[in-house]
Amino acid sequence: MNITGRVTADAQVRNVSNSKTVVNFSIAINDSYKNKAGERIEQTTYFDCAYWLSPKVAQILTKGTVVELTGKVSARAWTGSDGQPHAGLNFNTSQIKLHGGGKKAEGVQAPTGNNNDDTKDDLPF
Repeated sequence: MNITGRVTADAQVRNVSNSKTVVNFSIAINDSYKNKAGERIEQTTYFDCAYWLSPKVAQILTKGTVVELTGKVSARAWTGSDGQPHAGLNFNTSQIKLHGGGKKAEGVQAPTGNNNDDTKDDLPF
């Protein structure tokens, strides 16, 4: 599956065992449509993402960066400390393509795509 979205906060690197590290980050994907009444409806979907191949990618995954991810999506459900049910989407990514944006992206070499300025104006952050 491929998804394109904006990183919501700087990525975090975690050590999960002596030999494994994971880069965790979240992205937001905005979509809009018109309902039957002709009103424009905006929806934002959030994905919690994990990248296992190299912790160095965390340098380019800064808040506001637009990225295209390839990987697998899974859903999760849990009960919060308040007793309320919650649900979320996880995305285990195997490939990251940078589309620009972000405060640190200029100095880091990464696969880049076309700058997608059209989607930047529609995002709420």
